Amino acid sequence: MPDPLPTHAGPFALGTFASGVSGASGEAGFPGLVTGDRVRDLSDLVPSIRALVEEWGSWLPRLEDLARSTEGTWHELAALRVLTPFEPGLILQSGANYRKHVVDLVAAEKESVHGATPEEARADAESMMDERARNGVPYVFLGSPRAISGPYDDIVLPALGEQHDWELELALVIGKSGKNIAAEDAMEYVAAYTMSNDLTTRDRLYRPDLKAIGTDWFSAKNADTFLPTGPFLVPAAFVGDPGDLRITLRHNGVVRQDESTKDMIFDIPRLIAYVSTTTTLRPGDLLLTGSPAGNGAHWGVFLKPGDVVESEITGLGHQRNTVRSGQ
Repeated sequence: MPDPLPTHAGPFALGTFASGVSGASGEAGFPGLVTGDRVRDLSDLVPSIRALVEEWGSWLPRLEDLARSTEGTWHELAALRVLTPFEPGLILQSGANYRKHVVDLVAAEKESVHGATPEEARADAESMMDERARNGVPYVFLGSPRAISGPYDDIVLPALGEQHDWELELALVIGKSGKNIAAEDAMEYVAAYTMSNDLTTRDRLYRPDLKAIGTDWFSAKNADTFLPTGPFLVPAAFVGDPGDLRITLRHNGVVRQDESTKDMIFDIPRLIAYVSTTTTLRPGDLLLTGSPAGNGAHWGVFLKPGDVVESEITGLGHQRNTVRSGQ
């Protein structure tokens, strides 16, 4: 367990834990109710956090009672290893959803490719994002649950590619089923929030042999360990305004991302409404809301073995991942 211990907003949070200091990544662990620096083992009541989320409506009031009780088996958080908080169903990932981030990308292209001045390029890019926010729709794709790793696990770089990049994102967990959900009703479907670092190998994103097809999300984003998630699931009622949380990422101690979720182009209700027009959302689905400006591509710096990535989002705890080579 890292020092300091991860904290959470509200009286309790949820996670998956294991005893001791060793063990394989991806092990089952036990479901736990976190109250500050203590964890109540829930395995006598439910087999997993996923099973709990699937019955979120009935479990939430029970968790409130359990958090106040001294019954059951309790552990010190510092004595446990924090694993991936739960096994999701669908992983839905939002691309190009932070205004400053996308404006920077579009403006850079207008300058380098089209010869615009910096002022012209930025003005055009900002106008495009205003129009997109008014009349556009989100850009969403699927991720692999097998890419998920724990909040303190090593990031293992795949053999293919060199430009391995970070993308810290606010993620939400769906708590009840729904299809064609209206934006004004969408927040009723959010059970909890967590954080995910949606790593990307930039030089594997576009296929030079299949230019007409375009992006290769599978290869670029779904390597093992490329989605550090957790440490906790924090119930939505405790998080406050999810449209006003701070996202901060440090790479080898240098702040690279530091932005408010206010900068989202499409907010959470619009994201939920959009994805539910295509697929039925079910309890346990995980929706990533996009990454703010400050990726490695922006700085011209990418992940290398020995690097340390530290991440935090207001009220959701922190992550600390050491990078190593998988070769």
